[in-house]
Amino acid sequence: MHSNEDLTLYQKIRNDIISGKLKQSEKITETKLAKQYNVSRTPIREVIKKLELEYFIKDSYIFIPTIEEYRNIFEMRILLETYALKKAAIVYTEADLEELKSYTQLDINNEDDEKILVTNDKFHQKIMGATSNPFILETYQKLESFIYLFSKTVINKRRPGLIEEHAEIVDELYNRNIDKAVILLESHLKKDLEFSLYYLSFRN
Repeated sequence: MHSNEDLTLYQKIRNDIISGKLKQSEKITETKLAKQYNVSRTPIREVIKKLELEYFIKDSYIFIPTIEEYRNIFEMRILLETYALKKAAIVYTEADLEELKSYTQLDINNEDDEKILVTNDKFHQKIMGATSNPFILETYQKLESFIYLFSKTVINKRRPGLIEEHAEIVDELYNRNIDKAVILLESHLKKDLEFSLYYLSFRN
């Protein structure tokens, strides 16, 4: 696990939003955050911009999406990742497939949350990288905080089948069954959504 000192300012503030340490009812200001995190206003300004781009802060308050908005965000994620997977089937080398497979060889019950989070992120980022399209990647990056929030929930609560579903997707890629791989990826992401919404509904 990373110590708090190892985290970037962005990660600290993002994590404090997710954990509820930063209250949803309090206005987010550069001055207040600079004092709270003992830094100057310049880096705080950059973090706020990034979190606004990722829809985590809106109109100087923590953005609390409705269930419908969460579903809309995930609809975008599914579109992007399934498109990227189709590209992966075309451009992936044997080495790419081996790298993707390496991210599925994890015992979710015997690893700490941080390692699973990182490995899970590497799996999905590897798929997205197949697009080699900076505009698509920038759009995906804007969803990063929500993806992190959902990943943290499914990993913390140990969603059944999480890593096994990754392995099944890779198997279908190896077998050149791209249509089946895409169906499996879409199903996987929808399960993440429903599982996370169940737990997130208790936060709001």
